[in-house]
Amino acid sequence: MAFSAVTAHLCGEKIKWVIVRYSLNYVGWKQRKEVAADLKLIYSAATEAEAEARLTEFAAKWDEKFPTIAKSWRANWARVIPFFAYPPEIRKVIYTTNAVESLNMSLRKVTKARSSFPNDDAVLKLLYLALRNIAKKWTMPIREWKAALNRFVIVYENRMPVD
Repeated sequence: MAFSAVTAHLCGEKIKWVIVRYSLNYVGWKQRKEVAADLKLIYSAATEAEAEARLTEFAAKWDEKFPTIAKSWRANWARVIPFFAYPPEIRKVIYTTNAVESLNMSLRKVTKARSSFPNDDAVLKLLYLALRNIAKKWTMPIREWKAALNRFVIVYENRMPVD
């Protein structure tokens, strides 16, 4: 949801991991890996048509046990489709935006501990200090960032500074 809120001006899709998490709520631990692997075939498809075919295969295999999953994917399909318009390099970076969700969770945790703030500057200072502490934990670079950055510059040239 965090990524979707940040990129609402690009397109209003509901990103795949939200639907995957929702889908896995209906699955017991014993079958979770197998269902997740079948869902991955849907969202990692190269094209929209391939993804639709994978969703149909998923429904044929799992609808008897978990009819809600394929139904929810179909209900949200219009929000999933824009994801396939992105080039593979950008899609790989979008997969890793759990870091964004983690950051938002950490910031909410810091502000939730305080019930009120004397003014807006107090909130900004708290968030600034929290970000400094959170940033110390960031040791892993984003996978395949250079390829995605090159693609971002090509696709969104008017939004990405080249200088």
